[in-house]
Amino acid sequence: MSVPEIKSLSVGSMDNNVYILTCPTTGKRALIDPANEADVILDALGTPDLEYILLTHGDRDHFLALDEVRKATGAPVGIHPADLHMLEGRTVDFEIHEGDVIRFGDVELQVIHTPGHTAGGICFYSPPHLIDGDTLFPGGPGNTKREGGDFPLIIENIRTKLFTLPDDTIVYPGHGKGTTIGKEKPHLQEWIDAEALG
Repeated sequence: MSVPEIKSLSVGSMDNNVYILTCPTTGKRALIDPANEADVILDALGTPDLEYILLTHGDRDHFLALDEVRKATGAPVGIHPADLHMLEGRTVDFEIHEGDVIRFGDVELQVIHTPGHTAGGICFYSPPHLIDGDTLFPGGPGNTKREGGDFPLIIENIRTKLFTLPDDTIVYPGHGKGTTIGKEKPHLQEWIDAEALG
């Protein structure tokens, strides 16, 4: 199994991160969250050869460039079924579920379902990399004060599914700068206490 090479692009007014993952041995690629600025994404891809377009969740700001990128590459699109209704009538080619393994070239991405920000939020794990959408950011979990948000659920998923990963796991969030599991783990109780105080 190969560790993917990861290229990160920051696009749009909400500082969304788009991730292009490349298998170092075969050159096969996957794209995670075509958020905005399709021209920038396609320029970074260079060629239309793409195995998958994967969505971490169904928030609109994470798929604004989907139609253009999908048309240009012909790559199949996947999302967790709980967030399908958020895609404004768009269809996907396959559903992504907890425990799935998505393979391209010699890379394997393990799927971790982490609802709480949205019902269908998922992370993609290929040690030592975790691409986690809006589940975990430097300094705390994703926003749950929104329709479909669930703070106790996101905390439980972070605690039981993400904080069991090695401390040196590199976290690639949906917005802004990255972090590591080891940096965030000591703050879990602080987040819970802060939420309790309102």
